Amino acid sequence: MRRILFLLIFGVAGLGVLISLGIWQMQRLAWKEGVLAEIDARIAAEPVSLPQIISADADKYLPVTISGDMEPGEIHVLVSVKQVGAGYRIIQSFSTQDRTIMVDRGFVPTTEKQAERQNGPMTVTGNLHWPDEIDSYTPDADIDANIWFARDVPNLAAALGAEPILLIARSETDPGITPLPVDTAGIPNDHLQYAITWFGLALVWAAMTGYFLWRNRAPAKSETQ
Repeated sequence: MRRILFLLIFGVAGLGVLISLGIWQMQRLAWKEGVLAEIDARIAAEPVSLPQIISADADKYLPVTISGDMEPGEIHVLVSVKQVGAGYRIIQSFSTQDRTIMVDRGFVPTTEKQAERQNGPMTVTGNLHWPDEIDSYTPDADIDANIWFARDVPNLAAALGAEPILLIARSETDPGITPLPVDTAGIPNDHLQYAITWFGLALVWAAMTGYFLWRNRAPAKSETQ
């Protein structure tokens, strides 16, 4: 009887923990969906002029329209685009009347790396972004070949002589460059899968608990004649 009671308590406790973790992940899912919806709304909002003072926290994804000159020097960041293949992000400095920032103009295939670009006076609409793409596995840039492996904003700014401010263009700046606008597709949201996993484990735990209770049930008393 004690064994049965122990198995029952242990099984119910474990089941409660697994179900609680599944419910917690569902709550996290609702929170993450709200965050992503807010980011999507911010990305798609009406663009404003470039603020004089910019904060990486407060102004992330801020839609901005700037007018000025696209400078001819460019940096190539190696990327891969689904259903297209390898290519480069084209990043250049952009000068307004009183400051110089960087613009990520978009994607070109490897065959168009050395193509001529439309530079000079233009108006660009995009979203401010501070991508965090550097880790211990990121190779150093090949400066001689002008191949970078991440949008390392501080070093890109130093190389281009611009402020460490990156505008991801969502308007076309050249017929040969495909804009890659900021979106939420790259922000992880795996909470539903986690919840399904925890609830699945809870179901398995319940089945195992039932099995062990059945295996350890008290033997039936023999009927006396």
